[in-house]
Amino acid sequence: MSGEDASGTHPRPAMTPADHAELALTLEVASTPKPGNVDRRRDHDDLRFEHFLAGAVGSRPGLKLAEGDAPIGDAFERAVHGMSQQGGGNTQFGCLLLLVPLVRGAATDRLSPDGLRDVTAATTVDDAAAFYRAFESVDVAVSDPPADASALDVRRGADAVPALRDRGLTLADVMGLSADRDGNAAEWTSGFERTFDAADRVLDDDGPVTDRLARLFVDLLADRPDTLVAVEHGAERAEEVRREAAAIDGLDDAEELAERFLDAGINPGTTADLVAATAFVALERGVPV
Repeated sequence: MSGEDASGTHPRPAMTPADHAELALTLEVASTPKPGNVDRRRDHDDLRFEHFLAGAVGSRPGLKLAEGDAPIGDAFERAVHGMSQQGGGNTQFGCLLLLVPLVRGAATDRLSPDGLRDVTAATTVDDAAAFYRAFESVDVAVSDPPADASALDVRRGADAVPALRDRGLTLADVMGLSADRDGNAAEWTSGFERTFDAADRVLDDDGPVTDRLARLFVDLLADRPDTLVAVEHGAERAEEVRREAAAIDGLDDAEELAERFLDAGINPGTTADLVAATAFVALERGVPV
């Protein structure tokens, strides 16, 4: 009878934070419609649904490191390297940048805005170096750095590490440098405020989790211009995308917008990153799946 409850059935094992993070990645890409994103009904020409599933599985060793006591930067670098071992390239770099500290927060009973501020404040220069090295695993679309920070351009990868060490910049410091123009960095510097607020909205919603996350995606896209759209198409187009999302009335209405964005090459990837982070917090707080 070992491992069985009083009824003779096997109890459902509790999921760990790393389990929930992997599940969050799969729920994010399975949710549809998310206008412009790969989802279970839509592929891009060179990036497919299966690549995201493989990326989620590949990231697991790094997520397990985040669940333990490994440095945050090492956990992130390992997660990105594992994610990259599929044919599509960069599927979930931004998602993992949000999920790794969230997993650490959940594993240490600090899954709250104040707790996440403690997690990110504890990062080191070595964590920042690992973050930069992660850029060597996949191509990531980022904005140009300020003119006085060209030595810290993340696209330099490991070549930028000496400049990091010279300036003594931690990973939290690096996020602070771009928080005003990057949605994921802004989460790091704000205690993941949008993530926690969005998780409350998912928990208050009803229906399948994938439908809840699809509705959330449209709401978040309508709330602020998407960072990746701004990088790839300019700030004016990102604002137009925000307005188009704000005009959506329900998921049926979003289907048409999804087709238009796909045809136009509009991919609001930063909003998708936030949806994955939100899914994780909602899972940790008991959203039923």
